[in-house]
Amino acid sequence: MDVIPVFIVEDDPMVLELHRRFVESVEGFKVVGSARDGESALREVERTKPELVILDVFMPEMDGLALLRRLREMTAPVDVIMVTAAQESTTVGEALRLGAVDYLIKPFRLERFREALERYRERQKRLQDESLSQEDVDRLWNTGGTARGRELPKGVQAYTLSRVRKVLKDHAGKSLSAEEMAELIGISRITARRYLEHLVATGLARLEPEYGSVGRPVNRYRWVG
Repeated sequence: MDVIPVFIVEDDPMVLELHRRFVESVEGFKVVGSARDGESALREVERTKPELVILDVFMPEMDGLALLRRLREMTAPVDVIMVTAAQESTTVGEALRLGAVDYLIKPFRLERFREALERYRERQKRLQDESLSQEDVDRLWNTGGTARGRELPKGVQAYTLSRVRKVLKDHAGKSLSAEEMAELIGISRITARRYLEHLVATGLARLEPEYGSVGRPVNRYRWVG
């Protein structure tokens, strides 16, 4: 799969630079341009032709929602991830109606930003297939919960959970510690432990304390689902 070109629209120059650096730190993405206001963004998006736009709501002259409406009128298709401090349900709802693929509320964890980008990358990869199964389509449409529609607890994201489940399942027959899981998928040990404990609570994994000669036991997790 080719590198995904990204355009960033953010009026704060420091935040814009932080977003640029972070996006380019995620494998498979390259920032091809940026703008600090809506009118400039329209011109540059037309010129650089990105696949994905990272878009703030609060901007001078033309706000993010107005820009999103204008982007939808353009002939070249572009996807949008909203990254903004706007929390109003009306704003979130309008962004959804206009086709935003994700919505991040500032301040957010960088892990959540990474999840949004990786989920988008996976979606684009799936859309390159000639045909899709119903399960594939369900995954494409599922952004905030599980395919079965179950509510996930606070701090547990569907995309990261699916990665943890896959790795643990792929290692069926042996147990993994939170530290080992963290290294395998590139998250913190504390985050890995939270997801592994969720799998234990839902009956998909079993906790197996490993006792050494000294010190506290190391909690290890085994797939049983």
